[in-house]
Amino acid sequence: MIFRQLFDYESWTYTYLLADEATKEAVLIDTVKEQAERDLTLLRELGLNLKYLLETHIHADHISAAAALRAKTGAKIALNATAGVKTADVQLKDGDEVTFGSHRIRCITTPGHTNTCMSYVCDGRVFTGDVLFIRDAGRTDFQEGSPEKMFDSVTRKLFALPDSTAVYPAHDYKGLTSSTIAEEKAHNSKFGGGRTLAQFKEEMAAMKLGQPKKIHIAVPANMECGGL
Repeated sequence: MIFRQLFDYESWTYTYLLADEATKEAVLIDTVKEQAERDLTLLRELGLNLKYLLETHIHADHISAAAALRAKTGAKIALNATAGVKTADVQLKDGDEVTFGSHRIRCITTPGHTNTCMSYVCDGRVFTGDVLFIRDAGRTDFQEGSPEKMFDSVTRKLFALPDSTAVYPAHDYKGLTSSTIAEEKAHNSKFGGGRTLAQFKEEMAAMKLGQPKKIHIAVPANMECGGL
């Protein structure tokens, strides 16, 4: 499988490219509007045909490039049906699968950061969005976020994956690129080492974070797949 991890320096967002080497069918996860031309150039250079644009959730810190890339490539936009995004082509539910070439992506609903969060498992990798970061967790204080749901999503669903599964989050603020389920079970500051729900809720309640600076434009735009 062709795999690339791409980065947007303004929003600290990772975009992921997955593609089948034989059929050249490709998937992009969590695109950023300002990076649309970068992604199109890479697809063209590698001779890939974009089949799907996946979102891990309705982002509040950047506008998705999904609508723009769909217009250029004919790819289908897919995300959690809970989001209620009418302009998406595919409404995903827990356990659904998305295929490209001979590869399958399994969809796991993982609410907590928002109620729209979904993680994607493919070929020994899991793309966790803003639910599970490397050694940390996403926030739970807006967009129907819930520390109880996040703790359940991570400890019951994501930590049930094989220990060797590589973890790829939607953001990184510490200069890290990937981890494994085993590492996060042992070392994650919010979930690792047998931490309890009570401890997690206390830590999340103590966080004092300002609103994402683009939230008022990003959320409405992303409810239209970034098309506003």
